[in-house]
Amino acid sequence: MELTLPGLRVVRLDASWEAALQRVFEANPRYFHEVLGEPPAADAAREEIEDKPPADFSYSELFLLGFVQEDGELMAMASVVSDLLAQGVWHIGLFIVATDRHGTGQAAQLHAGLQGWAEYHGARWMRLGVVQGHVRAERFWERQGYVQTRLREGVEMGQRTNTLRVMVKPLGGNTLQEYLQRVARDRPGWAPTP
Repeated sequence: MELTLPGLRVVRLDASWEAALQRVFEANPRYFHEVLGEPPAADAAREEIEDKPPADFSYSELFLLGFVQEDGELMAMASVVSDLLAQGVWHIGLFIVATDRHGTGQAAQLHAGLQGWAEYHGARWMRLGVVQGHVRAERFWERQGYVQTRLREGVEMGQRTNTLRVMVKPLGGNTLQEYLQRVARDRPGWAPTP
């Protein structure tokens, strides 16, 4: 199953899309200000294209997806990692929709398409981290059915030190309990061993 959405072409972003992705970041700085405390860096798109999960995290594949309008411009992007930490866990690393589309319902439609595509390809749980205090994003993910499993405090991001809410959404008949059995690091109160 290909990821298809009405009126949009979905592409895998690579170095040839760097300038277009940078334009999206610069035209939609809200995320960067709220999460990093600064505008997007001049090389933010290149860094996103080259970004990989931490070396000690297992995963199957990284998908950097762009949602392209009929005029050829990107209106949204998503970074998704399959089988992160455990089989069937699909992680949304970054999800940015053009600011002028906020409040239109399009972000929810994009997420629904993304979730359906991931589920078709084996996702049993969707996972993400949202910055605590980024109220608009927190509410969006809660409306999509994500629930918090734990907090990660002291996460340095740009000019800020944030607390991340690790959130999970079980898909199909899968449960949060099953997820937490598979991904111990997302259990409430989990702390890395020194």
